[in-house]
Amino acid sequence: METPPLPNRPAPAGGCPHAENAGLLARGAVTPVVLPGGIEGMAVLGHEALKEFLQLPEAAKNVRHFTALGEGRIPAGWPLLTFATVRGMTTADGDDHRRLRGLVSRAFTPRRVAELRPWIEELTDALLDDLERAAVEGGGVADLRRHFALPLPMEVICELLGVDAEFRHRLHHLSSQVVATDIEPGAAVAANRELVAVLAAVAAARAERPGHDLTSALIAARDEDGDRLGQEELIGTLVLMIIAGHETTLNLITNAVRALCGHRDQLALVRKGEADWADVVEETLRWDAPVSYFPFRYPVRDLTVDGTVIPAGTPVLAGYSAAGRDPAAHGPDAGRFDVTRPARPDAVRHLSLGHGAHYCLGAPLARLEATVALERLFDRFPALDLAVPEDRLAPLAGFVGNSVQALPVRLST
Repeated sequence: METPPLPNRPAPAGGCPHAENAGLLARGAVTPVVLPGGIEGMAVLGHEALKEFLQLPEAAKNVRHFTALGEGRIPAGWPLLTFATVRGMTTADGDDHRRLRGLVSRAFTPRRVAELRPWIEELTDALLDDLERAAVEGGGVADLRRHFALPLPMEVICELLGVDAEFRHRLHHLSSQVVATDIEPGAAVAANRELVAVLAAVAAARAERPGHDLTSALIAARDEDGDRLGQEELIGTLVLMIIAGHETTLNLITNAVRALCGHRDQLALVRKGEADWADVVEETLRWDAPVSYFPFRYPVRDLTVDGTVIPAGTPVLAGYSAAGRDPAAHGPDAGRFDVTRPARPDAVRHLSLGHGAHYCLGAPLARLEATVALERLFDRFPALDLAVPEDRLAPLAGFVGNSVQALPVRLST
């Protein structure tokens, strides 16, 4: 059987990758894929297989285990290179990973996240004012992604990191370029260089004028051995925090609004108190994960997962959106959006925020932002609906992020 390339879309209607995922999953819970540039890789798609794989210490994150890169077969403009080579938590293993994660984790404790709620609620209300103004100016239609789903998580993560307002719009554009998998090599190199330069300027500003923000804390922090976070690790950590801190939540909010507009019966259940907004967030994470395929892990030796051998040094993608609709894990109605869906017996409802040692550190914050955003959005605009048919929504380019490029809505009928 021929190994399929991962799609850079557009394919199926509405921007969802699920038809493609189903085709890949039919080949097996673990399957070979072709990455951009003809690089051979593997994708783990089944829920149980992915849950197992994400916990294997032999599935390393450090790029030194990436055989094709070590052999010089990966060009400088390869669109996925930043995912592999950036220095930070997502490319570190063992003690190094624990050290880097420990330095950042203080900003995401349950207490710290809970303290942010009043400010996030205030910010949400202000952005809803902006959304309403945009709709008035647009003849009753506004792009909810641009005017609401994007600025909310971007403002939150930039506030946490101490990023000055002048940098914020540029950081979103650059991070979008970095996560695109269909970008031209020259543009990929340029975007990475500019992103590093902007974040170096942010770090320099915070070094000169420290504040009560995470960047200032990272600059000042020392691990228990007394070694300061290196400049490359600092910038790499900021890159990861900016991208993960807003792109995932941006897609989550966008996808949840799409889901509720397309399933008014589920929205009615929430309004009647038969489900809550947290249920909406969790079902959206399962049903329409904000990340389709996350790069990379590399086996340090040949590994067998769900009966399939993954050769050592192979770049492996975590297929979160495929796992979320795996019928073997979620039943024959896995493709149905159901906010009252009971939790799985093993308490792992989905894997969309990761699993094991690399579980998303910002998961509590993402859940809080999305829950507040959805509740206040539909409380203020209960008749909100899509302004165009679902099948006219253009998907994001590439196969990492899973959402649509714009979400035009009408706030009232």
